[in-house]
Amino acid sequence: MKTSNIPFMGMRKPVALLSIILVVVSLISLAVKGLEFGLDFTGGTLIEVGYQVAPELDQIRSLLAENQYNDVVVQTFGANTDIVVRMANVYTPTLGDEVLAVLRSDTASVELLRSEFVGAQVGEELREQGGLGMLLALAIVMLYVAVRFQFKFSVASVAALAHDVIITLGIFSILGFEFDLTVLAALLAVIGYSLNDTIVVCDRIRENFRIMREVEPVDLINESINQTLGRTLITSLTTIFVLLVLFFFGGEAIHNFAFALLIGVVIGTYSSVFVAANLLLAQKIEREDLIPTPKEEFEDEMP
Repeated sequence: MKTSNIPFMGMRKPVALLSIILVVVSLISLAVKGLEFGLDFTGGTLIEVGYQVAPELDQIRSLLAENQYNDVVVQTFGANTDIVVRMANVYTPTLGDEVLAVLRSDTASVELLRSEFVGAQVGEELREQGGLGMLLALAIVMLYVAVRFQFKFSVASVAALAHDVIITLGIFSILGFEFDLTVLAALLAVIGYSLNDTIVVCDRIRENFRIMREVEPVDLINESINQTLGRTLITSLTTIFVLLVLFFFGGEAIHNFAFALLIGVVIGTYSSVFVAANLLLAQKIEREDLIPTPKEEFEDEMP
């Protein structure tokens, strides 16, 4: 049977080296530099103000920055006339009035609705629960793939997912981008997206093992990847186009969310083509691994 047109597995050694380098660099950055946690995790001050007419969020951010209010997150809250300002400044009883005075220097039609402190204890709980959520997601994925396919597929799929998450976190650490709840949500979405892509490739590999009996595993996996390549590229490119629009035109509130998904989709597509399949070969996957163990039959003894 004719093998694949693109020799993906012929590039498996340099690709494996690239993945190892990216993961190691990401882990080093996470260990040394860490993540730039947002106010959702570190705590700070939350101020809600109400306008009579919907304001320009960028104008509010610029106004606050001019008055030395840094690390500020400005978002709408429900109606587009209700604005939430979150900042890392230490909370004081007068901070809300001070921010209100700055905003009123631009327009008088604004009033203070609330000013309160968001404790770091909440952030610690969010970090723990978010980390546990990702670990639980990976454990469930590993169990599902082991039952649905085979244990070697499970190891390859979960390792590919961990590869995607670590590199995405590493890029955020290296670039110093803020890590908040929207980015955490994006990471969980990346796990789901990458898993879906990997499952499609694994399913084709399993089916080809059943029908391509005289083909070496490396050639069979090559053929399987090429058979699913069109679907993989179309899905990834359409997703990337949408995320690019969100990244450039979605506003600051979802900027990091869109960026995390962009990185995750690109890395996830790469890992489903190279990493998972590469790990299957490293585990010496064979056709016999996918054949159920026959049950022993016992003949009734005649008296």
